[in-house]
Amino acid sequence: MNYVSTRGRSPAVTASQAIIRGIAPDGGLYVPETIPAVDMGFISRLGQMDYRHRAAEVLRLYLEEFSSEELEQIAADSYGGNFDSAAVAPLHRLDGDTAYLELWHGPTSAFKDMALQIMPRLLTSSLRKNGEQRTVSILVATSGDTGKAALEGFKDVPGTRIMVFYPRDGVSQVQKLQMATQEGRNVNVVAVDGNFDDAQTGVKRIFADRGFARTLDERGYFLSSANSINWGRLVPQVAYYFSAYCDGVNAGMVKPGEPLDFCVPTGNFGNILAGWFAKRMGLPVGRLICASNDNHVLTDFIATGVYDKNRPFHLTSSPSMDILVSSNLERLLYCLSGDPQRVGTFMDRLAAQGRYDVGPSLLAAVGAEFAGGFCEDAAAGEEIGLLWREHGYLTDTHTAVASRVLRRIREREGARRPTVVVSTASPFKFGAAVLRAIGAPTDETGPALVDILSAATGVAAPAPLAGLGNKKVRFDRWVPVADMEKAVSEFLA
Repeated sequence: MNYVSTRGRSPAVTASQAIIRGIAPDGGLYVPETIPAVDMGFISRLGQMDYRHRAAEVLRLYLEEFSSEELEQIAADSYGGNFDSAAVAPLHRLDGDTAYLELWHGPTSAFKDMALQIMPRLLTSSLRKNGEQRTVSILVATSGDTGKAALEGFKDVPGTRIMVFYPRDGVSQVQKLQMATQEGRNVNVVAVDGNFDDAQTGVKRIFADRGFARTLDERGYFLSSANSINWGRLVPQVAYYFSAYCDGVNAGMVKPGEPLDFCVPTGNFGNILAGWFAKRMGLPVGRLICASNDNHVLTDFIATGVYDKNRPFHLTSSPSMDILVSSNLERLLYCLSGDPQRVGTFMDRLAAQGRYDVGPSLLAAVGAEFAGGFCEDAAAGEEIGLLWREHGYLTDTHTAVASRVLRRIREREGARRPTVVVSTASPFKFGAAVLRAIGAPTDETGPALVDILSAATGVAAPAPLAGLGNKKVRFDRWVPVADMEKAVSEFLA
């Protein structure tokens, strides 16, 4: 299976080449030429497996260059003792038709671990397959969780270096400290004086600078990405939708072949797009609900077909969703339209004017696949408190956004379809907001909140977060957006 650019101006590549490059030379994102199809027999077999084998089976359909034995070993190494749940991605049943897919049991307590524990292994294997001798330098723009997960995944991996940019005032204190204390000889972390979109745009600009690429090549480096613009980051996420469906069937939420809805908190559109790929493959996914916070550019797009980032940017208690440029939407537009020239025009208009309109036919195609809704910051806090009081279930701010969006849809429709809420982070990463929501506010800040939240709820904190306050800060530098390339050059001198 080959991979092509969403903008159609770059040649097709193999899966390993797509993983190495991250982004296509024409600025587009790689997508598979065809989406593999599965039947209920395949899904039933997955239902008898553990998560590691489920992941390997799904990856095999997209990564034909990798042997079955290789993928099974990669999955076993990625999802082992570094996760605090034997199920890796357990499905927590709240009631008869609602469950929470907990994707935060990995080493950084966020769903990004599901992909970023496996991606470095896929990348190093891809480098070997292509005889690459240069050092790959991973550049990451993060709105919070991706940065730490990428740093942890690539820490001291031979033949790699990694540099993470995050918005200076746009992540939680725990997220910032997780990155600032990162260990490893090949890592670097720099804050950007701007928001996430500024950081993401800056990274894309660095990738597009061919002169800078030549300079790095002379030094023995080349750039790649660990954001979900990299197919090697996105494809492992497809696996947990299959796993959730299998667990839902095994638990009696739905019968085999019956549809199961998913409600996904998302800002960059990668998480929910993985669910769309699973559905297109044949997984019985009913409705994909795109849940946004106060930065509801995606909700508006699904309703109108107009993507418009020209709007106020809100800092919320769910910072990983504080995004106005959702990069992975480009992949969906390509897959639904089949027209790379048209997609390229959309992206050019977004860059030049900050908006584009996909028109009625493509809007209808999007609406046939997705529902949208958003949740205000205050309402997300109310949802955390309600779930805690009524069910004794503690959620983070991002999961609460999706949970409240689902609640509103059910109230509006007067019906309850079996639905999985995708839970993306441990509540202990956002202690101050969660404590306020359950009626136990505190003036403490930073890692002290982890212990305070645990004491207030009786819920044990994840081990990686419980010891965070004892770690030494290694990275405290910040730069203007205009100096991001200079910072990379210094790191790779």
